[in-house]
Amino acid sequence: MISPATPFLTTDRLLLRPFTEDDEDLLVELDSDPAVMRYLTGGRPTPRERVREAVLPGLLRHHSTLGTRGFWAAEERVSGRFLGWFEFCPEDAAGTVELGYRLRRDAWGSGYATEGARALVRKGFTELGVRRVVAYTMTVNSPSRKVMEKTGLRFVRTFFQDWPEAIEGSEQGEVEYALTAEEWHSGQ
Repeated sequence: MISPATPFLTTDRLLLRPFTEDDEDLLVELDSDPAVMRYLTGGRPTPRERVREAVLPGLLRHHSTLGTRGFWAAEERVSGRFLGWFEFCPEDAAGTVELGYRLRRDAWGSGYATEGARALVRKGFTELGVRRVVAYTMTVNSPSRKVMEKTGLRFVRTFFQDWPEAIEGSEQGEVEYALTAEEWHSGQ
């Protein structure tokens, strides 16, 4: 991977910034919405202690191979309102990163997920030396799958994992989408 990342990334409507310790309350609120957590925990909220002791430290972790933390807090540029987060974390040493996103329910359907995902994919392929972007979701999570497709990722496979607690729809499996640097560059 090449150059270190700038600490902020902006799009027409979004500011993507590194998380700070002060974001705990925002994360607790985000993970308390049953609709937001539907495809992750079956709608169960993430306890504050887990956010403080596990979630936030993970979001603050620096990934030296990319020169970034890998997780970006998403805010509306105009209002500064917290919308959620984006993930762009190394998955292996060969240049594969995982793309992910979790947005507040009131931000759904506004194109923010696609806008932020496209910005990270572009940054990955033009500045960070990323070779391949992958994303995963439950087969039944059609809104997330649409974001992956609008971002340029293509369906790769359906697979099944052994989850400790099955949630509704998990019997249909998970899906993987991916996009290589070569595919992205040829589409530009």
